[in-house]
Amino acid sequence: MKTLDRKVMRDIRRLGSQAVTIALVVASSIGGFVACLSAVDSLALARERFYERAHFADLFVSLKRAPIALAAQLQTLPGVAHVQPTVETVARITTSDSTDPALGQLIGLDLDATQTARLNQVSLRSGQWPSRGAAANGELQVLVSEGFALAHHMRPGARATALINGRQRVLRMTGVALSPEYVFAGLWGMPDVRGFGVFWLDQQALAAALDMTEAFNHVAFALAPGASLAHSMDAIDRQLAPVGGQPAISRRDQISNAMLDNEIVQQRVLGTLLPAIFLLVASFLIHVFTARLIATQREQLALLKALGFSNAAIALHYFKLVSPMVLTGYGLGLALGAVLGQLMLGLYAEVFHFPVFGYRLGADLVLWGLLLALLAAVLGTLTPLAALVRLSPAEAMRPQAPARYRPALLERLPWLRTGPALRMILRNMERRPLRTTLTTLGMASALALVVVGNFFRDAMDTIVDANFVLALRGDLVVWTTEAVNGSAARGLERIPGVLQVEAGRQVPVRFVHGQRTQSGALQGVPAGAQLNRVIDLDLRRAHIHPEGLTLSDRLADKLQLRPGQAVTVEVLEGQRRTQVLVLQRTVRDMMGLNAYMDAQALHRLLGETDVATQFTLAVQRGTEAAVLHATQAMPRVAGAFSKATMLRNMQDISARNILIMSAILTGFAAVIAVGVVYNSARIALGERYWELASLRVLGFTRAEVSGLLLGELALLLLLALPLGMALGWALTHVLVQQMHSDQFMFPVVIRPRTYALAALCIVGAGVASALVVRQRIDRLDLVAALKARE
Repeated sequence: MKTLDRKVMRDIRRLGSQAVTIALVVASSIGGFVACLSAVDSLALARERFYERAHFADLFVSLKRAPIALAAQLQTLPGVAHVQPTVETVARITTSDSTDPALGQLIGLDLDATQTARLNQVSLRSGQWPSRGAAANGELQVLVSEGFALAHHMRPGARATALINGRQRVLRMTGVALSPEYVFAGLWGMPDVRGFGVFWLDQQALAAALDMTEAFNHVAFALAPGASLAHSMDAIDRQLAPVGGQPAISRRDQISNAMLDNEIVQQRVLGTLLPAIFLLVASFLIHVFTARLIATQREQLALLKALGFSNAAIALHYFKLVSPMVLTGYGLGLALGAVLGQLMLGLYAEVFHFPVFGYRLGADLVLWGLLLALLAAVLGTLTPLAALVRLSPAEAMRPQAPARYRPALLERLPWLRTGPALRMILRNMERRPLRTTLTTLGMASALALVVVGNFFRDAMDTIVDANFVLALRGDLVVWTTEAVNGSAARGLERIPGVLQVEAGRQVPVRFVHGQRTQSGALQGVPAGAQLNRVIDLDLRRAHIHPEGLTLSDRLADKLQLRPGQAVTVEVLEGQRRTQVLVLQRTVRDMMGLNAYMDAQALHRLLGETDVATQFTLAVQRGTEAAVLHATQAMPRVAGAFSKATMLRNMQDISARNILIMSAILTGFAAVIAVGVVYNSARIALGERYWELASLRVLGFTRAEVSGLLLGELALLLLLALPLGMALGWALTHVLVQQMHSDQFMFPVVIRPRTYALAALCIVGAGVASALVVRQRIDRLDLVAALKARE
């Protein structure tokens, strides 16, 4: 073994604890990088394979009713390769295991072509395909979406009831299935496998139940390669407008795919930004560690240079010293990342459902992780090695010139009285401004990561408060199959237990501003609404202008609209009126691309009087189930949901998953905090070993000597606390900005408990490190320390 290699082994054994902390920080960064990106790569791969195998459509259109013969005309439109008409409807579902309201998307299947369907092919997971028509007892055989079946413990043979076209029908489950259209299942962009399910049944039986024989009300399109999406959508919209066609929705905007895209984008941001910060902290630790080691081995290096060792050989020696720490951290991080990645994939599997959903750790990700770890090592050692190369043997053999000690800046304040210990601490910190700054930044970065990790929990709490406490103040929401006279509210008010009813109006529209268009729903908000209000990102009530439009800021940005500008609004139902309206104001809301208008102004726009499509109900406590049951008998009621049930179903998955993710990020941040604080304390001890031993010989007690070293650590922690909180706030804003989408915008809310938890984590790391260092101070070998100086 070469001389320098033996020196590497000895240095690693001597500096074992510091090497371990550096390896753990590297492991945290690589683990976070691998976990997030491997999970999201597995998610993206499962999506691509499922979409390809199931022939996921490019465009989707819902309409009132069209004759089946129209499908042949749609096939001839420019850019269209395949057309698949279906019959679909939304129905209220009642299961035997729960009285909670649920909605079902009923989809007709061509049972003669279940295996050869050109678009949106259904995958049978278990059981068997349903039979054609209704059974002798009137039961309809159905396949049930996997998430709904698991949530309700349904197996083949299980029964549920559905309100179809005003009639209660019994659905008998024959199997479990999946479809690319419903990889994500939920209501209004929230995962809710208990409250929303998909049911596939014989198309002829469903058409007969809906009085739509030889007709369809939904159609999917596959476009030819190279076809213009915009031109094809325009042609389809023109063709289907006379039969009540809604604007065509592209695959990008289809709700299931949009939620999946949103999750992939968010996790890619988390998987790149946060590990990058981890690696910067690791580089800082390596830099301080290497610089301190070179400083303490100054005379040895001078001797090696004098004996003929080249700068390259000595630089390689330090790379060999750092490499085992980095490579060990890389190996640990890779293993940790694989375990956490599989855990995250398990969390995804509760929200997104695929036929094949296996974990994949790609070779490219393994290689990128190695390159990042080596980059951290190189960045951490470059500056100390550059100083080493410039050092001549003769200069290195001379002792370093003593530092100039002078009163620190704080000492010069006339009103501040400092004792000898505090003066020594302040002067030592000021003598090494770069190290003081970097150590403070390292601690602050760890605190900021704890803040970011727990921010998501605060954001979820705020979303719940905004949507289920401040905005939706009613207990139940009921909506109808079509617009009904507002007097229907009186029928709901007569139900025992109903305290108040508030009517609302919603109409599908298309906004046109210059060359930009966007389809959506225009919501009529009653003046002085109390049960269903509009709440902005700052948790304030957004007041709807009595005339003109109020748009969400994201929708206004997509249309490049500013308050005071005009936009064309095309109504897509009834008489399909077109009118130019002025954007009066925008609102920063959390979910969706929303458009609001005063209810009376919307009635005037539509040429109607008192018409509503949904009703928000406030009911007496304990009467929700009875009121929901009573609404089932109303012929025009399409569905209803309970706020409490929907909130509970959402929190079962979302809140728990966010709590797990917060715990993982907090764990990584705690490791970084311990690494930064402990290494800083150990390096300070190594540099001041002789000074502390001299003080002990002069009569200073162990507590007084420890106070000099640990007092500096305490001051650095105090400086890091406000800086880390500010960094956490800034990093949270950067993350939210990078993660925002059309469907969702996280509110930037960091509660005092999050700052307190982050501060406790850093202080706890400081206390633990201080205890270890104090033990080493107590065991100082005074004779050996003083001899070493000589």
